[in-house]
Amino acid sequence: MPFRQRHLLGIEHLAPAEIITILDLADRYVDLNRRMVKQSDALAGLTQINMFFENSTRTQASFELAGKRLGADVMNMAVAQSSVKKGETLIDTALTLNAMHPDLLVVRHGASGAVNLLASKVNCAVLNAGDGRHEHPTQALLDALTIRRAKGRIQRLTVAICGDIAHSRVARSNLILLGKMENRIRLIAPPTLMPAGVQDFGCELYDDMRTGLQGADVVMMLRLQKERMDGGFIPSEREYYHRYGLDAEKLSHAKPDAIVMHPGPMNRGVEIDGELADDINRSVIQEQVEMGVAVRMACMDLLARNLRAERGRQIVGDTYA
Repeated sequence: MPFRQRHLLGIEHLAPAEIITILDLADRYVDLNRRMVKQSDALAGLTQINMFFENSTRTQASFELAGKRLGADVMNMAVAQSSVKKGETLIDTALTLNAMHPDLLVVRHGASGAVNLLASKVNCAVLNAGDGRHEHPTQALLDALTIRRAKGRIQRLTVAICGDIAHSRVARSNLILLGKMENRIRLIAPPTLMPAGVQDFGCELYDDMRTGLQGADVVMMLRLQKERMDGGFIPSEREYYHRYGLDAEKLSHAKPDAIVMHPGPMNRGVEIDGELADDINRSVIQEQVEMGVAVRMACMDLLARNLRAERGRQIVGDTYA
């Protein structure tokens, strides 16, 4: 299984074969997670630190559960009570953590590029759990696994990504991943929520839901990122739902077997109709949550293998130096 990464900082660094390697291993972890006994020893003896500078429920819980099921010693760093709140810089925090010799560091940060900076200062494997508007690689990977299991493939599909494209790191990571896997990507959003230069990704742009959803295999809705908005991007939530919220009528323009996705948390009645979100015949939103644990297990497993191999080479080198 080809996977040569030292860190998982973004999808842009992954080759298509490495993406398939992660998905294949994650499929095996889905099976493990559905058993009565869900334990593995893939990370036995290793220490995982989860450091979330932004609030998170699904991602942090998913990483914590993934690490524990793989046998790691898992620590959640309470950033609100940490020295960061006392003025410590991100680099000093990284150096402090590095002195504790962790093996895996999971980081979510509000600034784009912050996770890359941390990775350059520590000796362990770093996983990006979302940085600013930049990337959220494990979300794109779990979305890809969900699509592949529902559709039987992750290539040559028509995928519509709808909503707040401008502020979404999920959209960016999915754009990169789906593009690498040769899919037809459509972005549907009001002009105020469509980022400049996004056409460089080779996708199709629409500001009308019904036109953009025509013949889509996958409909991926996005959360309105109100915390990243500093102006009037939409007239009102009611108007936004009328034009861009997914309901049964708008979905009827997609293929009859199109699946509906959302990374969560959902704003029901704003981005998506509540009944549609719960429709087990169309919605795979709960499957996305389940796939998240398996994908994060696969990513940490693969990074740990490379970390152990690297440390093994260092020991051999020191022995014969």
